[in-house]
Amino acid sequence: MAGRSLPLSDELQAYVDRHGTREHPVQAELRAATAGMKHALMQIGPDQGSFMAMLVKLISARRTIEIGVFTGYSALSVALALPADGRLVACDISDENVKIGVPFWQRAGVADRIDLRIAPAADTLRAMLAAGEAGQHDFVFIDADKSSYDTYYELALALLRPGGLVVIDNTLWGGAVARPADSADTRALQALNARVHGDGRVDMVLLPFSDGVTLARKR
Repeated sequence: MAGRSLPLSDELQAYVDRHGTREHPVQAELRAATAGMKHALMQIGPDQGSFMAMLVKLISARRTIEIGVFTGYSALSVALALPADGRLVACDISDENVKIGVPFWQRAGVADRIDLRIAPAADTLRAMLAAGEAGQHDFVFIDADKSSYDTYYELALALLRPGGLVVIDNTLWGGAVARPADSADTRALQALNARVHGDGRVDMVLLPFSDGVTLARKR
């Protein structure tokens, strides 16, 4: 076991869910509303939501960005962790799933902190840079189409202040990244993992948590 993460049985995961997070009641309701959907596994779990909220608070983030919203659980997690004057720019290409989460944002009292932008995320991020927002953001969460992760990573770094944090989801991809690639998504994630690991502009760690979560702090 030395140097390895403890395998999580269903019993141990249930224990972590009970004792390892403080989930807002509206977050639990949104998870339940998403659970029956076809792509419900795209939603992060309460442990990862709590982890991201802790990161936001640790770096005193106020200006944040999310790339890939789905039904809005991760956006809700970040928005709840922000101060009253904090803002989250939430980027998604479609509101088909996002509209499920919007009423939950409202019920949690944080809808005014979330600036939802429905458009290709790269276009939104480039428009923010063109508007003079380079180096002005504290935190970026990337959880969208894997083939565009490299583009999102570069745009995120441009928007972040020194000391700002990029959090990248699915970087272990069910273990596929450790095997010869059998899909374009796997190849994209393998390339990104190698890129971040060798990137002197950041301090980084890839955590064997959830489906792999990479943290990259801009130097």
